[in-house]
Amino acid sequence: QVQFVESGGDSVQPGGSLRLSCAVSGNLFNILTMAWYRQTPGKQREWVARVTRDGGANYADSVKDRFTISRDNAKNTMTLQMNSLKSDDTAAYYCNTVPVIFSWGQGTQVTVSS
Repeated sequence: QVQFVESGGDSVQPGGSLRLSCAVSGNLFNILTMAWYRQTPGKQREWVARVTRDGGANYADSVKDRFTISRDNAKNTMTLQMNSLKSDDTAAYYCNTVPVIFSWGQGTQVTVSS
């Protein structure tokens, strides 16, 4: 079984930066494509960025050129560097596989507000 622990969320002003981390338990991390997802109340969870086991990255248009996803296969961790944050980025952020296979973690809340 694989479990996820997200951290790093906070309240920031527009234009600010945050770095989210995802710690993954289990021994499948280095063969899985991983992604960050986010969800706001009343909306479906949406994909934000994904990274293959070899480090290839893709981003949703809404975050392209502002967010950077990375992973450390030796440490079973994944990060999301978020720059130039906007109010629309306010959401709970989660990590999981692509496609989603395992149960969701608790997520980490990002609030962008002046």
